[in-house]
Amino acid sequence: MTHDAPSATDDPSLNPQAQQMADEAMVRTLAAQADAIWPQERAFFARYGVGDGARILDAGCGTGEITSRLAALVPSAEVLGVDILDGPLAIARSRHGHVGERLRFEQRSIFDLGLPDGAFDLVVCRHVLQSVPHADRVVAELVRVTRAGGHIHLIAEDYGMIHFPTGRLDPSEFMPAAPRDLGAATGTDMHIGRNIVGILERLGLYDITMDYVVVDTLRVPRETFAAIWEAWRDGYVDPIAQHSRFSREQAVAYFDEMIAAIRDPARYAVWFVPVVSGRVRRVPSVLSP
Repeated sequence: MTHDAPSATDDPSLNPQAQQMADEAMVRTLAAQADAIWPQERAFFARYGVGDGARILDAGCGTGEITSRLAALVPSAEVLGVDILDGPLAIARSRHGHVGERLRFEQRSIFDLGLPDGAFDLVVCRHVLQSVPHADRVVAELVRVTRAGGHIHLIAEDYGMIHFPTGRLDPSEFMPAAPRDLGAATGTDMHIGRNIVGILERLGLYDITMDYVVVDTLRVPRETFAAIWEAWRDGYVDPIAQHSRFSREQAVAYFDEMIAAIRDPARYAVWFVPVVSGRVRRVPSVLSP
């Protein structure tokens, strides 16, 4: 397969949120998101029938929070985590190197993985597609490296699926307006969760499913939920202030309002997290029109 466009390694515009992804706040985000989401998400993997000797790819693995969980979930599988950023990969190797050679981490671009066609039985990509432009190109590349009959498993965030009660401020005035403006400025789709099924259908996948992990104040410990929002606040108020109508002070105030709601036992908040999967029928060379 040939690629005319540059990879994310060569073209910084393909990773417009690189600074946020490399920030220490993202390390906290990934840890808290894994604690909140994995207990519900892990059940979805049973439907894929991944067995002995399977090969699993975690594309955009970050610090390896889920890569390591996948290795534990399928003890005989060979699991490869890839990411474009050196910092998160160094953390992944230091935290999970004890698993052994069947769990590896490599620096690769999700736009051009440099891996063979049909090499993996299961390809996982979580919390990435909303942060990069040309998500359709990324998914096409993930499909390329999945064997015929293999599965794609994606968490495609959608910032219109976040709901908080009104307090001193009304969070609905901030979410999803601020992420939408940030996405428009960076060429990313912050509503990819509602658009991802169409991409999979155009790529010819079948057995497409859409599920939701419900991160709310009933299913997830409030402090775990709050930790996600605190990390988002610390990592994203500056780009939000740069690219939206909200000042930094306003962005902080809205995040603090939502964090207070999460911690208040008398209030309810929820984030619906889309989890979409499909099976690969063929290996496309380009995205279908």
